[in-house]
Amino acid sequence: MRRNLIIIGGGFLQVPLIQTTREMGIAPIVFDMSAEAPGMQLANRTVLMSTRDIDGCVREARKLRELLPIHGVITAGTDASRAVAAIAGTLDLPGIRYADAEAASNKVLMRKRLRAHGVPVPGFHSVWSLKEAREAMDELQFPLVLKPADNMGARGVIKVNTREEIYAAFRHAKKHSPTGEMILEEFMSGPELSVDALTWNQGESFRLTGIADRIIDREPYFVELGHNMPSALAPEILAEAEQVMADAMRALGIHTGAGKGDLKVTPDGVKVGEVAARLSGGFMSSHTYPLSSGVNLLRAAVQIALGEEPDALDPPRKRVAIERGILSRPGKILAFSGKEAMERVPGVELVVFSRKPGDVIPVATSNIDKAGHVLATGDTLAEAEAAARQAMEMLELEVDDSFSVDWKQVEERARARFTDRICWVCKSCDGDNCASGVPGMGGTGRMSTFQDNAKALAEYRIVPRYIRESVQVDPTIELFGRKFEHPIFAAPMTGAVTNLQGAIEEFEFARILLEGSRQHGSLGWVGDGASPEKYKTILKALSTVEGLGVAIFKPRADSDALVRRFQEAEAMGVLAVGMDIDAISFKTMQLRGQSTVARGFDSIRALRDQTRLPFVLKGVLSPEDAELAIAAGVDAIVVSNHGGRVLDDMPGTARVLPGVAAAVRQRVPLLVDGGVRSGQDAYKMLALGADAVLVGRTLAIAAVGGGVSAVKFLYSQYAGELRKTMNLCGAATLADIRSEHILRTESHGESSRPLKEQ
Repeated sequence: MRRNLIIIGGGFLQVPLIQTTREMGIAPIVFDMSAEAPGMQLANRTVLMSTRDIDGCVREARKLRELLPIHGVITAGTDASRAVAAIAGTLDLPGIRYADAEAASNKVLMRKRLRAHGVPVPGFHSVWSLKEAREAMDELQFPLVLKPADNMGARGVIKVNTREEIYAAFRHAKKHSPTGEMILEEFMSGPELSVDALTWNQGESFRLTGIADRIIDREPYFVELGHNMPSALAPEILAEAEQVMADAMRALGIHTGAGKGDLKVTPDGVKVGEVAARLSGGFMSSHTYPLSSGVNLLRAAVQIALGEEPDALDPPRKRVAIERGILSRPGKILAFSGKEAMERVPGVELVVFSRKPGDVIPVATSNIDKAGHVLATGDTLAEAEAAARQAMEMLELEVDDSFSVDWKQVEERARARFTDRICWVCKSCDGDNCASGVPGMGGTGRMSTFQDNAKALAEYRIVPRYIRESVQVDPTIELFGRKFEHPIFAAPMTGAVTNLQGAIEEFEFARILLEGSRQHGSLGWVGDGASPEKYKTILKALSTVEGLGVAIFKPRADSDALVRRFQEAEAMGVLAVGMDIDAISFKTMQLRGQSTVARGFDSIRALRDQTRLPFVLKGVLSPEDAELAIAAGVDAIVVSNHGGRVLDDMPGTARVLPGVAAAVRQRVPLLVDGGVRSGQDAYKMLALGADAVLVGRTLAIAAVGGGVSAVKFLYSQYAGELRKTMNLCGAATLADIRSEHILRTESHGESSRPLKEQ
């Protein structure tokens, strides 16, 4: 009579167990919640059931026993030992008690059981709330680790170095806790081991069947980058680890079946990270141990599950087998290939791609966030690692990292880095509740100019056009001889030390904005700031993008210093240069003792003649200045009040833009900044006469809180909103955006006349 074995879980890591069962002439009955699980395709019978639904698993097992004899139940590589124990107890099959399986699944129960039996564990406390976590910190020694009590694969596990970090850590861990219970424990320093063991005859027989060195990284998270089999630690350490593992399994009541342990070799000896009542996942029990030893560990585990004595446990060979995870930058996978070439590398045994093009990969915070795996063997660790490295070199993985950005997390990181009330990262960046003035991220005085930028834009509403032919939106723009994907650019910002209080280094701040702009098909603008040598830093940042940016310099009294900056920028291939004429009384210039001066028509023309690059004048607010600028030969104008950072009681730029646009009459490109916080805002500015817009503060928040990927994310959001608005208004190109598409409202909110009638 053919024997039947229930296997709980039909995922990828269960497939070797199911295949081994079939090779042994045993019929696998696979339980899984997904009919598409790969193991379900190999089963003799399948049961659609969640492995976490203990009652459901028991109910279905009872139904099966009425149809055919059941000879055993098992799992491997998945957190289903409670379901296994419940079925074994109900059907009187070989296994452990449910209470013991529960203790081996819940980290709090596990710690308590181990401590009661004298098995070395770190100090710990069970916590359900942030209040309990704060209280537990008073009794534990930093650094600490917070983790869900009831999850696996390092999900939700995070290191806590200070009391202040517990708030963010708690939010992270809580998201990954099915029940809400967590454990706060003392961090154990030292190498980490992954251990597999078998036990049978009610615990009288014990066999360590594999011990590997784990490679853990990505602090404050604990992501396993791979493991090496066998461990390279000293024999006496491994002997101690074996004894601790045996003691832990006895304490937890694991007397029939497999045990999987994560052990730490601390300065105080080997301690238990966790022990589960199953074989390990992560390719160790199913692949690297058999490749290293020649022993089919899964076969032995099946024998024990059937009530038999395991055989063939003595290794016929001794080789090194390793697993290395394929990590990806977070984002949307655009291309993922090279598997066949990787598998042809001598020494490479298996290549697994667990993601595919179109998948969005988050920031790696646990073991499930990998894109794939490479398994390699060799006579030595060096040989195996060389094979894995060679395979990785053939990997082709292209990712758009803007897809993985969580804007709330970007804001939280930026808020944490903006110390000393520099920026509160308000939900609405309109100056109403700004944390700082100048220096800082805010505006000068009462911030009325800063605030009026947002208020002026808010007075306009967009009027779509629906009865028309369909359009294919193309928001591209040509500027300074280059084509860009959309007309939304990064405004020139500087002063990471002065204004951002060192939340980010000056060079890195400029580089992130420039690189994010380039990668999104946009254009980054940078400013030289008040410090006399700051311009060298921004030129260095521009060099990282081959000069694809615009450098705006302060109106220093020393014209020779300005010309020198123009020439150096020109020499390195910068796209355009310019001057922000409104900074003649800028506070940070005064704080640095830097003299500035207003310049007349002849001086502007003379400066313009000192460079062959396009020359931009930024800070124009009146039609008269616009006329003079064009007559002086400037190549582009930026309508700007410097973000409200120069003078109080100036008008929002949206108020003066139509008048300046009428004066310019499309003779030179006209750009504008001030209060743009969405694609709709950009559309309003374009309808008021601008050719392109510059965005400042929100891109600064993106750069500080999320780097290049967050900058690209914000561009994607604004550009997407602009395209949607263009589509609704029937504007196929930027030239089709008209003033009739917007309506100005009175202060009390009632609509007035269309703009062209005012």
